[in-house]
Amino acid sequence: MRLTRVLHRQAGLERAVVEGVRLDDDTDGEVLVISARPRKGAARRCGRCRARAPWYDRGWGRRRWRHLDFGTLRVVIEAAVPRVDCAEHGPTVIAVPWARHGARFTTAFEDTAAWLAARTSASAVTGLLRIAWRSVVAIVGRVVDAAAAGADRLAGLKRIGIDEVAYRKGQRYLTLVVDHDTGRLVWAADGRDKATVAPFFDELGAQRAAALTHVSADAAAWIGDVVAERAPQAVRCLDPYHLVAWVTDALDEVRRAVWNTARGGKGGRTEASKTLKDARWALWKNPPNLTDKQKATLATIQATNRPLYRAYLLKEQFREIIAVKGADGRLLLQAWLRWASRSKLAPFVKLAKTIRRHLPAIHNMLDSGLSNARIEANNVHLRVLTRQAYGYHSAKALITMANLRRGGLCPPLPGRS
Repeated sequence: MRLTRVLHRQAGLERAVVEGVRLDDDTDGEVLVISARPRKGAARRCGRCRARAPWYDRGWGRRRWRHLDFGTLRVVIEAAVPRVDCAEHGPTVIAVPWARHGARFTTAFEDTAAWLAARTSASAVTGLLRIAWRSVVAIVGRVVDAAAAGADRLAGLKRIGIDEVAYRKGQRYLTLVVDHDTGRLVWAADGRDKATVAPFFDELGAQRAAALTHVSADAAAWIGDVVAERAPQAVRCLDPYHLVAWVTDALDEVRRAVWNTARGGKGGRTEASKTLKDARWALWKNPPNLTDKQKATLATIQATNRPLYRAYLLKEQFREIIAVKGADGRLLLQAWLRWASRSKLAPFVKLAKTIRRHLPAIHNMLDSGLSNARIEANNVHLRVLTRQAYGYHSAKALITMANLRRGGLCPPLPGRS
């Protein structure tokens, strides 16, 4: 096999002509330089839109694109880049078949870097590929933009989940939309208000919004009002995760009130108050996950503190309602609301009134079995991303990385499907 054919395969130059190969020295050692040019059929095309255009000038001489290493040897592709006079974009550098417009790296190199960035930290990518971390960020942005431009991510949506996630201190939030059927993140934006959600429905369009059958979310009015206006036919389902969180908060409010009474006021401390303070996890955890010590703590509460144990039973009964679902879940919920209203526990009496206000959306959730579990999983991944990167300076950078990892925009490794 001829060397030029090997280089064609290794460098992804199937639509290019290899003019020569040489070894150069630079500050980082030897580098393999492959001189190339586009084939006749791929020449004189606008770098932005790939449309044929007349020649304009020679541009700024020859350029280099970093390619994947050949063993331990760094590889670059070198070519002349004249400009063409595009009817839409004006004087523009020609398109080259081995790299995206405006990039200093080949497409194969960028796809590899993006694939690695989706699975490990940016520092690991920089060490392996010998590039700066800022280059990794720029590469991910180009790869995601190119993948998003070639796919309609909002096509075929039927059941979606909408939620917000905090990504930075100071009440900084992202609003996320996830497709329940695929589990993919399909849309994200900075903020959490009506003005943030409305652009999603603008992009979706009236016809596709009318095709939505179910929308799951928490009880936030800034989500519900927009959904009711833009997709009134969609069945609104209240997320059970947030409902259980409401019940758990009511339980903890009862525990704190009982604890404050047991310690005799602010600054006080008794054996009973110490037991109640340490009982938080025993009251919060699911029964199958309790340790022997936590089981003993619950037994003590049952024997000595009936109001707190009643609050615990209300929490567990509500979890059972979520697990049962359907018509039986509706009946259990009706009984639970009567019990909570008569429980003489102020937090649960208040919670029962709140749940009654959202009863239609809760019934829809029980009937459909729809939850925001997929979107909560995405939220966890975004928090991991934030910790892994030690925070992001902008929401745009986090959204780009989230789309790469969770939005189905990660490219395959070069040469693999």
